[in-house]
Amino acid sequence: MASVKPLDERPAWKALTSHFAQVKPLHLRELFAADPERARRFTVDAAGLYFDYSKHRITAETMALLLNLVDEVDLRGHIDAMFRGDKINVTENRAVLHVALRAPRDAHIFVDGEDVVPGVHEVLDKMSAFAERVRSGVWLGFTGKRIRNIINIGIGGSDLGPVMAYEALKHYSDRSLTFRFVSNVDGTDFAEAVWDLDPAETLFIVASKTFTTLETMTNAMSARKWLLAALKDEKAVANHFVAVSTNATEVAKFGIDTANMFGFWDWVGGRYSMDSAIGLSTMVAIGPDNFRALLAGFHAMDEHFRTAPFAANLPVLMGLLAVWYSNFFGAETIAVLPYDQYLKRFPAYLQQLTMESNGKYITLEGKRVTYQTGPIFWGEPGTNGQHSFYQLIHQGTKLIPVDFIGFNQTLNPIGDHHNQLMANMFAQGEALAFGKTTEAVKTEGAPDWLAPHRTFEGNRPSTTILVDRLTPEVLGKLVAMYEHSVYVQGVVWNINPFDQWGVELGKVLAKQIMPELESKADPALGHDSSTNALIRRYRAGR
Repeated sequence: MASVKPLDERPAWKALTSHFAQVKPLHLRELFAADPERARRFTVDAAGLYFDYSKHRITAETMALLLNLVDEVDLRGHIDAMFRGDKINVTENRAVLHVALRAPRDAHIFVDGEDVVPGVHEVLDKMSAFAERVRSGVWLGFTGKRIRNIINIGIGGSDLGPVMAYEALKHYSDRSLTFRFVSNVDGTDFAEAVWDLDPAETLFIVASKTFTTLETMTNAMSARKWLLAALKDEKAVANHFVAVSTNATEVAKFGIDTANMFGFWDWVGGRYSMDSAIGLSTMVAIGPDNFRALLAGFHAMDEHFRTAPFAANLPVLMGLLAVWYSNFFGAETIAVLPYDQYLKRFPAYLQQLTMESNGKYITLEGKRVTYQTGPIFWGEPGTNGQHSFYQLIHQGTKLIPVDFIGFNQTLNPIGDHHNQLMANMFAQGEALAFGKTTEAVKTEGAPDWLAPHRTFEGNRPSTTILVDRLTPEVLGKLVAMYEHSVYVQGVVWNINPFDQWGVELGKVLAKQIMPELESKADPALGHDSSTNALIRRYRAGR
């Protein structure tokens, strides 16, 4: 691979380093006071999202220098390479084409000379037909009962995307159907999911590309045993299980009719797969039309990312702000705080998307980075978080940039609940930015000894993303915005956001330890002294 100049040796990076020394002491109070047009200047209204980044510790020069940086690392070329189907996942020699999953029927995207779009729509049509059969009651269980319960069995991207989307779009779901999600190999997860269900009315969607994923297949086998304990006939499996997989041999061996196997491709990464066949449970829940609206939202953001000038490009701006705080301010986390209860699983979904993607310390050339990558993402819905961790964001010693996500209209209008919710969101952004001076506290009558405790430094940065209402299309736009932001950061840091070798080592060691836990003899253990002692302690405690 051709040699690439290290990021921190590039002229644009050095210019940002010098500029940071000038910006660091500035307070948002000063920046707003000096520029009455600041809120307008640092706001982008695009793709149906209102993106206000004026409450960040930036100036016009900051943004100009950050945009110089993406020009210097050829972000445009990298974006074009992804959309073109180039094999940008270099460690696995794969294209990265989640954008193809939401491309319209008349689009053309090629991998190894083959247009992949027709295959995508063939799977979508097959999913739609299946979803309609389940939703209409045409698909029946082995005993002739209607399916009323759908359980998605997967892990990682095969779970986090579907469960997040189901919760986010629950308003649009068929309430006559029960949806549950099993991912953890802890037996409690499965036991609680099926506790009150009738096997004769339950359908399992097993999502595993290889159909060999340890956690998923352990849960799938337990589901199979649970079903057969009640229905007593191996033929029942075909009525109560479908697969999202590419391994027809293993699917058939399990007892699933391969006509009910929904495939996807090696150019779809797990954490980028919620709009592939992995989203089958989502489609069953919200219906094919709403699922296609979700895909349309993804595609709208894809086109915005591909075509919008970088200075007004939402994923580019979001990615650059993450770089600015991670690499110059030394911030280690980003809080995502959606002010909508339906988005309660959105931060958890983003944890995998962002941290599995950019949790890398090796560059594309195989060298160790000399700068920070991969901020930690976390969060909870407002206003719950205000009564738990906001104290640390306001008055703690750590700088934590925040993404606020809110909606002009609620899907559940009850009294003045929504006005209260949004008043809190706007107030939190204002309080974080501007704080409260000691003088103001004293003016309110606080004694000198108490004033420091009630003082808020402010200067805590945030983005506010405001949208009309939470729809399937809007959810697609939000997810795609974060997906492409991750790519922007990866391009700047010269790392591969599309592999995940770091998750493999633990799996390998777990396979080695498993027989040691189950052995009736005391096996010779070849681990470190701590692991050996823990294994023996566990065996004795069983």
